[in-house]
Amino acid sequence: MRFPLPLWLRSLGMLVAFTTSIFSSTHAERIPLQRMVELALTHSPNSTASGADVQRTIASYRELRNSYYPQIIAGSGLGWSYGFPLSLEGAAPSIVNVVAQSTVFNPAQSQFMKAARTEIQASESQSKDQRNATIQDVAITYAELAKWEARLSRLQQDLAQAQQMETAVAQRLQEGVDSAIDLNKAKLTSARVRLHIAEARGSADILRHHLSGLTGVAAASIEIEPESIPAMPVVASDDDLTQKAVTENPGLQSAEQHALAQSFRARGEHRALLPSLDFAAQYARLASFNNYADFYKKFQPDNATIGVSIRFPIFNSTQRARASAADEEARKAKAQVEATKNQVSEDTLKLQRAVDQLSAAREVALLEFQVAQAGQEAAQTRIDAGTGKLHELADARVQAAERFLGFQDADFEYQRARMSLMRATGELEKWALAGPPSK
Repeated sequence: MRFPLPLWLRSLGMLVAFTTSIFSSTHAERIPLQRMVELALTHSPNSTASGADVQRTIASYRELRNSYYPQIIAGSGLGWSYGFPLSLEGAAPSIVNVVAQSTVFNPAQSQFMKAARTEIQASESQSKDQRNATIQDVAITYAELAKWEARLSRLQQDLAQAQQMETAVAQRLQEGVDSAIDLNKAKLTSARVRLHIAEARGSADILRHHLSGLTGVAAASIEIEPESIPAMPVVASDDDLTQKAVTENPGLQSAEQHALAQSFRARGEHRALLPSLDFAAQYARLASFNNYADFYKKFQPDNATIGVSIRFPIFNSTQRARASAADEEARKAKAQVEATKNQVSEDTLKLQRAVDQLSAAREVALLEFQVAQAGQEAAQTRIDAGTGKLHELADARVQAAERFLGFQDADFEYQRARMSLMRATGELEKWALAGPPSK
């Protein structure tokens, strides 16, 4: 026998459940870069689409291969006959009709099967390229989100300092030390910081939404770990990365395999002019009411035929034209491979030189920030000693804040270019899934 719970106990349970649901819905999950990449590779719509393309090419190959297995079709051709039993859709009227046929020897079909097998490899290379694109998208978005979050944290401190400065200038204005222009300058500094904060929050929200679409994690639950981003491998300016990119680039590999498949198709179109051999068999159960006994010397209900069908193409101008068109398609595919190879080499060289320039720009921005930071500390020291001016400290803070933003932008642009270069040389996946750097 069950006893009802007291009202206060039920109310307490409902309160606990409600509090737990609120906490679980608002609790953010800290996700490292490696885990974020793994989630995107299993959830991203682009990854799903590329996997479907691979399965489609595999099914196309099976369709050609299965033509060598007997295809059996059973049916019936029931009908009433008046006079001579005419055929129904190419077959004699019958109670039961079973037909089996398969390819035995077909030179064109064998080449088409080779083309289909090669297309599987091409689609797998294309899927690998799409996989690298997804990893790059996640890694760049993750790094950019880390930039905006770090900037937002710094801007909150800058805003507090700017508001303190604005209050101090307002007091000095009442004392007759500063002018109204000085107060407007202080307000302008605070307004600029608030503008940067709004920009940082908006950019971070957009990036979280993008990561949510890639990984399936709710945007409000995404909390990143900037320390989980692996260190960027060092690249020497004299390294020959173009040859490595040509060897490792999956997009180029896909183009090469597609060109090979086109050459197999061209051979198949030419070999369609050669003799071919098919197996065929048929069984039919005939009915006496179709007048077979009236027009044939001997009638029996059960009948079967088994044999081969041999075809000798003698003149087929349409097939010759199709073969010529296939030759041109194969030639076009080879030309596209050369164009892709040149493009990959050129793009890799541009990325390598861009990484060199951005590395130097990042170093300059870091030094400028360090100098500005030292200037701010010196101005604060003079203020503490009573020998400095308040406006000098304000100017030093503004300059240090701007130099910090400049360094962040330079650092992120370097990371973006470095990730693109790693993708070109086939190192991106290993880097992204390496986990956080060792401490």
